[in-house]
Amino acid sequence: MHPAIQQITDRISKKSESTRAAFEDCVLRDKHSSVSRTRLSCGNLAHGVASGDQSQQQLLAKTSANNIGLVTAYNDMLSAHQPYGVYPDKIKAFAKVRQASCQVAGGVPAMCDGITQGNAGMELSLLSRDVIAMSTAVSLSHAMFDGVMLLGICDKIVPGLLMGALGFAHLPTIFVPAGPMSTGISNKDKALARQQFAEGHISKAQMLDVERKAYHSPGTCTFYGTANSNQMLMEIMGLQLPGSSFVQPNDPLREALTEYATETLVNSMTKRSALLGDIVSVNTLVNGIVGLMATGGSTNHLIHLIAIAQQAGISIDWQDMADIAKHVPLLCRIYPNGQADINHFHEAGGMTFLIRELREAKLLHDDVTTVLGDSGLAPFSLLPELKSNKVVYQSEAMQSKDETVLASAGKPFQQTGGLTLLTGNIGRSVMKTSAVDSTRQTLRAKAKVFHTQAALKAAFEAGELTEDFVAVVPYQGPKACGMPELHQLMTVLGALQDKGLNVALLTDGRLSGASGKVPAAIHMVPEALDGGVIAKIQTGDWIQLNAQSGELKVELDDQTLSDRVLVTPDLSGHCQGSGRELFNRLRPLLSPAESGATLF
Repeated sequence: MHPAIQQITDRISKKSESTRAAFEDCVLRDKHSSVSRTRLSCGNLAHGVASGDQSQQQLLAKTSANNIGLVTAYNDMLSAHQPYGVYPDKIKAFAKVRQASCQVAGGVPAMCDGITQGNAGMELSLLSRDVIAMSTAVSLSHAMFDGVMLLGICDKIVPGLLMGALGFAHLPTIFVPAGPMSTGISNKDKALARQQFAEGHISKAQMLDVERKAYHSPGTCTFYGTANSNQMLMEIMGLQLPGSSFVQPNDPLREALTEYATETLVNSMTKRSALLGDIVSVNTLVNGIVGLMATGGSTNHLIHLIAIAQQAGISIDWQDMADIAKHVPLLCRIYPNGQADINHFHEAGGMTFLIRELREAKLLHDDVTTVLGDSGLAPFSLLPELKSNKVVYQSEAMQSKDETVLASAGKPFQQTGGLTLLTGNIGRSVMKTSAVDSTRQTLRAKAKVFHTQAALKAAFEAGELTEDFVAVVPYQGPKACGMPELHQLMTVLGALQDKGLNVALLTDGRLSGASGKVPAAIHMVPEALDGGVIAKIQTGDWIQLNAQSGELKVELDDQTLSDRVLVTPDLSGHCQGSGRELFNRLRPLLSPAESGATLF
């Protein structure tokens, strides 16, 4: 094992000793040696089997038959989740062949950040993760299930499902993906059209035509955002089958992988092995962070991984992540830190080649439990193939088929991962640097303060932004308005950058996996509503940002900062409409971003 990665792993283990021990005690307390429903009364069990057909009722009445609890994020509005509509019936049939049962334990909400960007609904996005976690727990609370199958792909859905399932970590658990849509219009052309639209050079009808060519069919969006970062994480953390993340929905291999996932889970239920609590360990989470850095993945996981870890009794923070990033090379160029999409990545060798290279470089822990058992990550370097309608793993991905998309560990795109921790007198924030040119990673410019995305866009449209500046957008944190993504600002700031201006973003809000070429210090803690210094910055203050040294500060002395009076803007507009009124009492309870921005 790479000595620096091992040292960080040991540090995480040390600070997590007491909380991890308490979690493991809970797993041991709840672990069963026989099927779960034998502990139910006759009346309880009758309620639990009444909805099934005669054959399922008979199967569930047997004390030896295993029962899968399926939690699904299906809806037919989201392209990524639409394929899941047919999964329950197919999985039930696959399970029945193996003398097991499957019941849909429950459904969880699945919202799309791509639809809600810049709108009121986006302010529910981050909190939806915790709602999904609670919904998952409710779904699995019936003591009917011997294993868990989770159907989810997109931004807050996968973290929420995993957080909720960790309350049932004594059960074998597996994620089942549905795959990305086919490649549409190029990411380069899409980004160019967005800037042209922001500048008023093309019409809304023309812009819609471009977007519909990019997002055109069932399946996950093809850029490397949070959804596809989720899939990378679930695979490298051993929570779904090797090579299963990016097989397209209509590929015959996709259904065969779903059947194999069902078979794998049934086998684990029979053996009472591959328990979720064993899979999600310190080593597994470090592997996930390594994967995130090696691929230049979504900044959202700088929050989600912390929240997931907490549910498993493990304490990680941005310093741990930044320290890991120093030793992990960047092996992927997938949009937004390249022009390729996730299909190009998969065709170049995808997850199997990536995991192989990271294992060869001793950057991944092999002593982990996965959905396949205690064999470690060796099987995850093998390619799934379809033979006689069955999945077989035989060949290893020995080399990249496109080194402009997927590099070897010996010849990486850069020597360090795509994350920098920024600290200074404003607080602590993070920057995704994998897509930011090195010449733009340092900046000294005056602040321009905007309290909303709309205000910055209005200044741009009015032609008021003609000099270098740092756009400071406070009161976007978890407690202020739910920490929405501010992705629409990237188009505006990107257009200004292309015109020759040096610009950057500083905010206590989020961006997303689509964070791109503009330097952006995000997730600032303390947030403005917690009295953070970001709320004291005024237009005209000088800001120094240096992603290479990890420094971020406002050029004001301590006394000046202390003397400045915090004037909180009117946030009442964030409290009503689009269901936000139901979340108002929850926002003040959310932890800071570096603690997972969670209720738990």
